Amino acid sequence: MGGLFGVFSNGDCLRDVFYGTDYHSHLGTVRGGLAVKNSGGFQRYIKDITTTQFRSKFKNDIKKMHGSKAIGVISDYDDQPLIINSHLGVFAIATVGKINNLEQLATEVLRNGAHFSEMHGGVINPTEMVATIISQEISFEKGIQAVQDAIEGSCSMLILTEKGIYAARDKFGRTPLIIGEKDSSYAVTMETCAFPNLGYETTKYLGPGEVVFIDEHGPRQIIAPGNRLQICAFLWVYYGYPASNYEDINVEAVRYRCGSFLAKDDNLDIDLVAGIPDSGTAHALGYANESKLPFLRPFVKYTPTWPRSFMPQEQSIRDLVAKMKLIPIKEHIKDKRLLFCEDSIVRGTQLRKTIQRLFQLGAKEVHMRPACPPLVYSCKFLNFSQSRSELDLAGRRAIKELMGENIEDPSEFIHPESEKYKAMVEIIRQKLKLTSLQYQTLENMVKAIGLPKSCLCTYCWDGTE
Repeated sequence: MGGLFGVFSNGDCLRDVFYGTDYHSHLGTVRGGLAVKNSGGFQRYIKDITTTQFRSKFKNDIKKMHGSKAIGVISDYDDQPLIINSHLGVFAIATVGKINNLEQLATEVLRNGAHFSEMHGGVINPTEMVATIISQEISFEKGIQAVQDAIEGSCSMLILTEKGIYAARDKFGRTPLIIGEKDSSYAVTMETCAFPNLGYETTKYLGPGEVVFIDEHGPRQIIAPGNRLQICAFLWVYYGYPASNYEDINVEAVRYRCGSFLAKDDNLDIDLVAGIPDSGTAHALGYANESKLPFLRPFVKYTPTWPRSFMPQEQSIRDLVAKMKLIPIKEHIKDKRLLFCEDSIVRGTQLRKTIQRLFQLGAKEVHMRPACPPLVYSCKFLNFSQSRSELDLAGRRAIKELMGENIEDPSEFIHPESEKYKAMVEIIRQKLKLTSLQYQTLENMVKAIGLPKSCLCTYCWDGTE
C-alpha cells in the first residue's frame, strides 16, 4: 500500500521525518525515500528496503540532510519522492494509491509533447504521471484537482514546494491523511502511530479529496472535502498498525471487537485461542475474552533479522521467511484443540504450511476464524497484492473448482446463508486441512469498525464500488 509522512517545522525537521516515515514500514513495501528543501535547494535519497529496515538504510543519509520542511515515503514499487522542475517551480512529490488507467493517461500526455524519464521494468512511474498532470496546470491546486478527476483508482499525495507542503487525500478517502502539531511544527501522516513518540498531537483528519497547504502559519484548507467517503476497511482488519487511528477509530480496538463478534457466533469445545502473529493477535484477544477461553501463543515471531514474509517476490523465498520467523511452542500445541484468529485468508499458501506444521507437532484440532469475509475480488483502488491475480485468491480458486471455470461475477458466492457460499468455504477448509473454518460476516465486520457501510470500501468482499 505505501505510506507518507511530512513535516513543516520551526527548526530542523529531518529527525522527525526520518522516524515518522519509518513508522510506516509495516505497510510491507520495497522502496523508501526522503526529500528535503533548504537554502541549497532540494535534496533526495531513495533506497531499496526489500530486506533491510528503512532506518538502517537512511541513518547515514540523514546526517547529510537538513531543512525545516521535508517529506518521506514508503513506496509500493516505484522510486519516490521525485524532484520535478516545472513552470510551477521545483517541487518534490510522493504518492500512495493505484492508477488503473496509467497507459491511457500516458498516451494523452505523450501526445501533448511530454516525456517520461522514470521507468521501472518498462512501466511508467505512477508518481511521475501524477507530477506531469500537475505540471500542465496553472497552479498546484488546479493540478491536484486535475489528477483526481483524471485517474481511475486512487491517489493521495504530498508535494514539497519552495514555500511549504501540499497534503492531498485521494478523492474518496480510501487512504487516510492526518495532521499533527507540536510547538509550531506541523506534520502530516497516514499512520497516527507515528505521532506520540515524536511529540505530535492529532489535530485534523483530512476528509475525502481534501487538500491543505502547510507552511509557517500551519495547515490551511485549499480544497474542501467531498461528500463521499470510501475508506478501505482492510486498514482496520489488517494493514493498519494497532496504535493508529483512522477517522478517529483505533485499529486495535476494532480488531478486538472483530474477535468478540467471531466468538458470539461460535460454540466450540476447544483448549485455547491464539492469533496468527502479529495481525491476528488482537482479534484472538477479543475472541478469548468474549468466550472466556485462555489466550496462549503456540507460535512466537522472530523479527530481529527476518523481513516481512510477503515482501520477497519469489514464492520459495516467501515460504522460507514465513517458516523461519514462526517458532513453535510445543507445550501449547501437542494434544491441544486450537482455535486461531487470522486477519484474513488471501491465498492461503503460507497458512496451509503453518497448519500442516501444527498437526505435525501433535495438535488434535486446528480451527480458523478469519476476521473478515472471504476475499473474492481483487482490489481496484490500492496496491494490495499487486503481484497476485484475482483468480489466485483462495475464494476465487474455490469457486473455479466448484464451477469448473473462471466466472466473471462471483456475487452468488458472497452471501453466508447461500449454499454456494458454504460450498466455497468448505473447499477452502479442505485445501487448508482445517478442522473447521468460519469467516466473519460483512455485517459484523462493519459493526466492529463503527462507520456506516456507505463510508467504507468493501469491494474485496462484496464487489460494491
